[in-house]
Amino acid sequence: MPVTPAPSRRSVLRLGVAGTLGGVTLDLTSGVGLAVAAPAAAVPDGDTLVVVTLRGGADGLSIMPPIGDDAYARLRPTVAVPAPGAHRVDDTFRLHPALAPVVPLWEAGRLGAVHATGFPGAGRSHAAATDVVGRAGGAGGWIDRAVTALGAVDPLAAVQVGRPDLPTALTGPRPAFALSTLAGTANVVPDSVVGPAGWQAALTRLGPATAPLTAALAGGARLAPVRTAPTAAVAAGYPPTPLGRALHDVARLVRAGVGLRVATVDDDGWDLHEDMGTAERGPQRDRIGSLATALLAFATELGPDLDRVTLVTLSEFGRRAAENGSAGTDHGTGGVMLLLGGAVQGGKVHGRWPGLTAGAAGSPDDGAVPVTTDARHVLAELLTRRCGLPPTATTTVFPALPPPPTPALAPLADPLSP
Repeated sequence: MPVTPAPSRRSVLRLGVAGTLGGVTLDLTSGVGLAVAAPAAAVPDGDTLVVVTLRGGADGLSIMPPIGDDAYARLRPTVAVPAPGAHRVDDTFRLHPALAPVVPLWEAGRLGAVHATGFPGAGRSHAAATDVVGRAGGAGGWIDRAVTALGAVDPLAAVQVGRPDLPTALTGPRPAFALSTLAGTANVVPDSVVGPAGWQAALTRLGPATAPLTAALAGGARLAPVRTAPTAAVAAGYPPTPLGRALHDVARLVRAGVGLRVATVDDDGWDLHEDMGTAERGPQRDRIGSLATALLAFATELGPDLDRVTLVTLSEFGRRAAENGSAGTDHGTGGVMLLLGGAVQGGKVHGRWPGLTAGAAGSPDDGAVPVTTDARHVLAELLTRRCGLPPTATTTVFPALPPPPTPALAPLADPLSP
């Protein structure tokens, strides 16, 4: 076997691996890969948490309109969702007509929601609110803290799918991956070119600072068989959007058993200040419909594996209760979180609904829906009940988290089996 000289530091860095605030962003789209020893993935003790962020400030009053609230139609004379065609949830709420694809999941108890939720202190600036949501009360990212508290050491424990940069929630001391697509990752250089021992020796000589790089490369090597494995025929059910492609890749990672504990996915385009449209047509319906189709395809592809997955949607803030003069909505506060999974207590709306009188123009909340459920309490419950996080570690993941609300949230999901 020919021997190739060990690479220099410069040649390693050209492979597209870079430090990002203590984490590691692995960009394998350059067509160059490494053959490194890929340790077997640890078997997760709990669900994989999938966090879908609806970027731009998703309008919870469209996704799950409070049609039974007398103020709703008055505050939104042109953009309110009418009752016909909207699936009835209870006396107050209905599902937007574009969510029709996931109504069977709702009725089966695998899809639920928490309304009037948000991150206290997020404000109404996209940049500031995104930072608050990602840090969730700590100095670094809350997902980095959660994965550390879960005791996950696998380099593929935390992965951003769909874009090549780490979100704030994944930044921190431990390595994390950011992958644009599985299909776009590079082929691994065969051992006949540079063997695993050669690369490991080279990295060792470069010093301890390369430890995150070594972990990243080991995880990247494990992606190769996932990338080349035949994709499920059900993939055709995903919408041809970045969200659809990313959730399909997440499903493949879950089914491949690569040690994934938390995956994050972004869905852009929810900042609709004008001409948001109606329940029948327009950009708001398109966004909600794309989300519904992607969630259905994700659940369908996972099949029985959905029993070990919990998906939650977040947004940096909600929208104001009253429509503006441009047939749109402006930045607000409280929004809605959707919950999907095999153990979710679905088919219902959790949390305390404050009513829209508090969200009327001129109210103390300046037209926003007040937050009655801290989103961190939702995440903490999912992490402890479904993902194996010790309850004592909750304040480590979410520092300065206030006591649970009174009355407490009804259980959002079944507990893990002993």
